[in-house]
Amino acid sequence: MEAETRYARSGDVSISYQVTELDTAGDGFFASFDGPARGIRCARAITESMRDLGIEVRAGLHTGECERMNAKVGGIAVHIGARVAAEAGPGEVVVSSTVKDLVAGSGIAFRDRGAAELKGVPGEWRLFAVEGP
Repeated sequence: MEAETRYARSGDVSISYQVTELDTAGDGFFASFDGPARGIRCARAITESMRDLGIEVRAGLHTGECERMNAKVGGIAVHIGARVAAEAGPGEVVVSSTVKDLVAGSGIAFRDRGAAELKGVPGEWRLFAVEGP
């Protein structure tokens, strides 16, 4: 399937979640949300939508302070988000403990993936796979 078709499908999903797409790289994209629960739900919708096409998407979410650089953002939070995404398996949405804590009471269920060392980030980070709504 062509990249344009994949982006169109994910774009169709992301419209309903108030996504701000910030950048693309290869077959992936980087986006921001107005809240972590919305980000999780969007990531799950995209992974399910792509699965219908036979494509297993990996997604990772983290939240934190970002630096604005014209139309893009950067900083340690962005770096951590990319490293969290790298820990996800095919069809999986993985979040940092920061994100998990912020969505308490949302009804979203998680499975503890344990602690991970994220390349270029000091210390260990507790990660969680999204399991439900």
